Amino acid sequence: MEMFNHLHANVNNNLTSVCTASVCAAGALFLFLKWINKQKIQKKILKARKRRDKSFHEAKQAVQQFKISNPDFEGSVIVSLSLPELIEKLKDGSLQPDAVLHAFMEKALQVNDKLNCNTQMLMGSVEQLKDIKTQQKGLLYGIPISIKENLGYKGHDSTCGVLSKIDQPALMDSVVVAVLKRQGAIPFVKTNVPQGLLSYDCCNPIYGQTLNPHNLQKTPGGSSGGEGALIGGGGSILGLGTDLAGSVRIPSAFCGICGLKPTSNRISLRGASSCNKGQKSVLSSIGPMARDVESLALLMQALLCEDMFTLDPTVPPIPFNREVYESSEPLRIGYYEVDGNFQPSPSTARAFRETKHLLERAGHTLIPFKPPRITTAANELMIKGILADGGATLLKNIGKPIDPTLQSQLMPYRLPNFIKKILSVILKPIYPRISASLNSICGLRSIPELWQQHTQVEEYIHEVFAEWRRLNLDVLLCPMLGPAYNFFYCGKLNSVLSITGLSNLLNFPAGTVPVSKVTEEDEAQLKHYKGCHSDLWDKLFVKAVTGGVGLPVGVQCVSLPWQEEMCLRFMREVEMLTAKNKLNK
Repeated sequence: MEMFNHLHANVNNNLTSVCTASVCAAGALFLFLKWINKQKIQKKILKARKRRDKSFHEAKQAVQQFKISNPDFEGSVIVSLSLPELIEKLKDGSLQPDAVLHAFMEKALQVNDKLNCNTQMLMGSVEQLKDIKTQQKGLLYGIPISIKENLGYKGHDSTCGVLSKIDQPALMDSVVVAVLKRQGAIPFVKTNVPQGLLSYDCCNPIYGQTLNPHNLQKTPGGSSGGEGALIGGGGSILGLGTDLAGSVRIPSAFCGICGLKPTSNRISLRGASSCNKGQKSVLSSIGPMARDVESLALLMQALLCEDMFTLDPTVPPIPFNREVYESSEPLRIGYYEVDGNFQPSPSTARAFRETKHLLERAGHTLIPFKPPRITTAANELMIKGILADGGATLLKNIGKPIDPTLQSQLMPYRLPNFIKKILSVILKPIYPRISASLNSICGLRSIPELWQQHTQVEEYIHEVFAEWRRLNLDVLLCPMLGPAYNFFYCGKLNSVLSITGLSNLLNFPAGTVPVSKVTEEDEAQLKHYKGCHSDLWDKLFVKAVTGGVGLPVGVQCVSLPWQEEMCLRFMREVEMLTAKNKLNK
């Protein structure tokens, strides 16, 4: 018996040793595989960065060579011209396309050194110069244009800031790039985006953080943040971004430029990359970004041509109506300062009221307008629509590593739905807005639910139409998000996006125009900011916008679907009245 016990003890000891060894081996294997995966990730990122840096080097060499061949070249003079001036000089031959391209290439490189806004210099632009004379009749003949990173350009990646899309170069130009080229424009640089695009910051693990041209301690906004920074910094005269819940308008406002979100598919989306393709509740648009409204109108006019309608027959063949854009008839303008979900910052509220006063003084009629059921629209229609699958598609495409600026936003997406539901119930009495948001990001459970949600969106749109018609409105004046945030707050404050996302939900054209700058008094007023709910998010918002003295703030101008010309006409009116008011001060 003693021998048996001794034998049994030896067996147990051996089994324990074997198990321990197995666990250690499994742990070591896991760590080894994790290390291997990390090395693969780093190798992939390094490859993309080398490709970017190589394009920067080639662009610098091209500029240097051009300067040697053209000793009288004055790039600084060229980049200071307005778009209409540039178009005129290119048409009459007093400027040549090669000089204009190299001037903006040089400036874009300088701005990038400061702001980290470019992901690739498109050296095909230099090749394009060889045949540019054949496009001399194009409306944008010889004009360099920057494009957001996710817009397809043959031979180049559209990564959307995620690793899974590296080394997947476009086989052909996106429709919008093809049309630009046919109109004589020269796409010359791609600009930075946040990881996965579904963010209004501008940072990703591949290309890093883009900075605001007015304050390097602030974000430029997103997701078209590279565009906003480059144009706001003077490195591009004209650009294209994409907008889902504010991705053109937010960086335009943060960087002090103009931006337009058209009706979805007024400009073809064919060839634009995404990490959340397929959702139809809240629609995305490709839109122009520029220093002034006239530049936006010129780009829209150039794009809305027969080439666009032929290359993508799903785009309604509606040419740009210059007559509507240039009209000076008094407008009936609806307005609201607070949508019921988000209260603008003191600087934005002041800028809004000043703009409203200028419009009234100019002879326009201002009529109060209240967006119906905004809390329902924000949670049940916007959030639940964009994240109908609970964020699964977005999370799959983003993969790893997750950018630090996105961690706060993605963390609740990763929770199991039953945990989200429990937290939603617990938080409802204390933070009802956070509770409703948690419930919304659970998404939808079935196809019938999705169809029902689409029906609710359609009904909501017609509810807004009815109120619009009742008041007999031409356009709508709304506040804009701003000023630019401190870093790491965008991912914590998606609650504010009702202010911009409503236009995407309604599929209304919406643009932003800079009208003022943050004053010391605005900054002091932040101490008294309570928000609509006085909750955690309202307190975070104050921290996000603190330290904004001198930063630009804007307003939003909105019109009915397919009436981009009316929206731009309203934006131009705001721009002119603001400029006139500054001269009179």
